[in-house]
Amino acid sequence: MNATNATNTAAARFRGVPRALAAPALALLMALVVATALLAVAGASPGRTYLTMLEFGARPDSVVSAVNRSVVYFLAGLAVAVTFRMNLFNIGVEGQYRLAALLAAAVGASLDLPAPLHVAVMCAVAVLAGAAWAALAALLKVWRGVSEVLSTLLLNYVATAVVAYLLAEVFAAGSTTGSTAELPASARLPELNGLLALVGVTLPGGASLGGAVLGAVVLGVAVHLLLTRTLFGHDLRMSGLNAAATRVHGVDPRRMTIVTMLVSGGIAGLAGLPHLLGTAYHFGLDFPAGAGFTGIAVALLGRNTPLGIALAALLFGFLERSALILDIEGVPKEIVTIMQGVIVISVVVAHEVVRRAERRRAARLVRERTEPDATPAPVPGRVP
Repeated sequence: MNATNATNTAAARFRGVPRALAAPALALLMALVVATALLAVAGASPGRTYLTMLEFGARPDSVVSAVNRSVVYFLAGLAVAVTFRMNLFNIGVEGQYRLAALLAAAVGASLDLPAPLHVAVMCAVAVLAGAAWAALAALLKVWRGVSEVLSTLLLNYVATAVVAYLLAEVFAAGSTTGSTAELPASARLPELNGLLALVGVTLPGGASLGGAVLGAVVLGVAVHLLLTRTLFGHDLRMSGLNAAATRVHGVDPRRMTIVTMLVSGGIAGLAGLPHLLGTAYHFGLDFPAGAGFTGIAVALLGRNTPLGIALAALLFGFLERSALILDIEGVPKEIVTIMQGVIVISVVVAHEVVRRAERRRAARLVRERTEPDATPAPVPGRVP
């Protein structure tokens, strides 16, 4: 019986794969159609442009660059996906990761610790800072009923002002560069080129795979296990589906809201570290922005699963890297930015289209199973 149930469950999951991929595929198709139209209007050959992007993006150094770029989007998407599982919407990843990166940079520059411990302390500072900033929205929702969509969105602007003030008046006061002090060597993430060489993979000259990639993989596996193999993950999903029912079973939805936002904010706090510890080694006004909003699209496109988010993040990293060749070819590189924006819009529309199609399909199946048989029942004692 157990073997039969396991087989049926596996078959049901396999049948659900095409439906799960329908929305992302439709979103990408819509983005491709819009980008093709814009390229045609701009006088560029869509086919030639896509081929150039593919050839440049498929180069070994471009692949490494795309992977490094995708780590930030993966972490941001993972933070958003955690709240999506509970039907919450953390739009504040942008402010959470920028504030966390600033505090981590300031703490890291002031310490003198061994390399592994130094990086671990900075990661802990980033997690705590991101979680603390997300806790503001969680408490507003639980205590005052303020929508987390509104509060997290507005807290992004507050975080931007706080970051600017702390840089100008505290951490970079008197600095000619307008940034925090340079991080020591012990606070920098190592490259993975040597590890790849041990397994026979040699990267081209000048290309370096950042150590944050390995950390992202570990974190992705941990989040997957947390959401799918633990009681917390079960309570989180159930609280999002039916808060009243979970309350009857002893789960406090208010507590789950706070814990979920803390976990999401903690993950968001890590999103700025790949650039801080792997490339810049300081925090300034030119620190990359926008990854938090891109993470929303990545989470939606990846269906809120770590594997899907990883693939979506790689796609965005590939598009960013491929955009570098467009200016050389005389094609506006803003086409890639438009494609990313269309993906954001398309993925929302596509999810709604697929959701409505699923509802119609489910309603049809229910009708087919509940409609009475049209054949009249035989009358006892009468020979048909």
